[in-house]
Amino acid sequence: MSSELVRLTIVRNEVEAEQLRSLLRLEGIESMQRLTDLGAGTIDAGTSSYGAREVLVRPEDLDRARELAESN
Repeated sequence: MSSELVRLTIVRNEVEAEQLRSLLRLEGIESMQRLTDLGAGTIDAGTSSYGAREVLVRPEDLDRARELAESN
């Protein structure tokens, strides 16, 4: 995946991030998720499955990905 990614949204945890990514994947939109630093200090473990996650997509997919995320 390209290094030029933009944030689609922030979700509460890894499970929600993967659910959204599955929806995006069904529509042909590649994405990735990572632990966000917005809650810095709540859980200080970069590989933890707990904590808020941001879902990232390519800039050219952002509008369609937003539509899908909002309808979910």
